[in-house]
Amino acid sequence: MKVEFFHDVICSFCFPMSYRMRKVAEKYSRLDITHRSFALGWEKDQFIQMFGSHEAVKPEVMNHWKHANENDELSRFNIDGMKDKDFLFPTSKNALKAAKAAGLLNGQHAYWEIFDVLQHALFVDNKDISNLDIIEKIIEQSSIDSSSWKEQFESPETEQAVLEDLRLVENYGIKGAPALVIEGKYLISGAQPQEVIEETIEQIAEKEGLQLTGLQLMGSNADACQIVDGNWQCD
Repeated sequence: MKVEFFHDVICSFCFPMSYRMRKVAEKYSRLDITHRSFALGWEKDQFIQMFGSHEAVKPEVMNHWKHANENDELSRFNIDGMKDKDFLFPTSKNALKAAKAAGLLNGQHAYWEIFDVLQHALFVDNKDISNLDIIEKIIEQSSIDSSSWKEQFESPETEQAVLEDLRLVENYGIKGAPALVIEGKYLISGAQPQEVIEETIEQIAEKEGLQLTGLQLMGSNADACQIVDGNWQCD
């Protein structure tokens, strides 16, 4: 089953959603998850347009964090710590490019690794994840080769790949993050509870005739040897 996971590194509700989707992916081994960018504030001009000024973003977003912390089963948001920080609320661009660069280098698992680490850095450690120095330190502490990552990050290909995701958001008509698009035609919108995500995925799998775990048997069983309770057993 093909699943496109749309999210932004600065999206508070994407933080608990990513945690849930890791559990869902563990349960359903045949999910093919592709991470897609959804920019809530690509650059500061977007923030100014939405909030009137860049300075006005953080007070408003802190209210979002309170609701997201209630949505997060681990209650990980360090709200008081963020209020004490003197930097303006981070924009999306550099962090989204950072995760995309990791994905282009080492695949979707690397994208997810960097995405989660960057989100933890913002929501728990209260770091400015739009700051390139901070991003580079985070990469250095990850499994990604930092020199290769930096070259990929600076490549025009990386920003273009993020922009292609943003165009896909428009084509799908997605209005918010997080969002899951399944098989290119089903939408799960928002940070839904894990059981709701699983129930919906199972309903779609049944409707589409898709298998979520294991292998689909083609033809019929034939004579074989196997191990049963630690012993050889042959037909």
